Amino acid sequence: MLGTGYRVWDYITERHSQLLYQSYQHLSLVIQCVLLATVIAVGLAVVVHRNPRVASLAGAVSAVGLTVPSFALLGLMIPLAGIGTATSVIAVTFYACLPILRNAVVGLSGVDATLIESARGMGMGAIRTLLRIELPLAWPVILAGVRVSAQMSMGIAAIAAYVLGPGLGSFIFTGLTQIGGKNALNSALVGTIGVVLLALILDAMLLLVGRLTTSRGIRA
Repeated sequence: MLGTGYRVWDYITERHSQLLYQSYQHLSLVIQCVLLATVIAVGLAVVVHRNPRVASLAGAVSAVGLTVPSFALLGLMIPLAGIGTATSVIAVTFYACLPILRNAVVGLSGVDATLIESARGMGMGAIRTLLRIELPLAWPVILAGVRVSAQMSMGIAAIAAYVLGPGLGSFIFTGLTQIGGKNALNSALVGTIGVVLLALILDAMLLLVGRLTTSRGIRA
């Protein structure tokens, strides 16, 4: 075991520049896709949350979407978007939208109707009420969906190496396709551990965002 540890460390030191660059690519891909997914999902939730039937349909679509195998979706996207970053972005954003959409609908639907009526009675328009009352109150629930989405997206981004997407997934796939080779295990281990570490870092970042963007009254 000690010898294996030394070999892994040697593998890391020999490729530290490549590892740092691909870690940056991986984290950048996930952050950008989750941000895009948040905008899309919250926008859809704002449109549908007042209609119980449509909101239920959105929840069902989210649940069904999560059952679609990522390999299958990537394969279906190749004829449309080709191989590379574009397909990776589409796939990661698609999966990232699903938990955020579900949580956004739940969060917005859970805002007390009397608060909305009071805001309207004070002269607030629909957009101002949404921005000043509904979204801030729903934000903790939405952010919980964003955190789930970010963790899931880390894994999807790794699988996107199947279509030559950027990130640490290439280390994992290289190791798996070269089983029995000199550095096959090292490559798979380094890629997997790197993805886990990035997931922990991103979750810590989102926790900090939650602390900074959630009012003390709501946190209490």
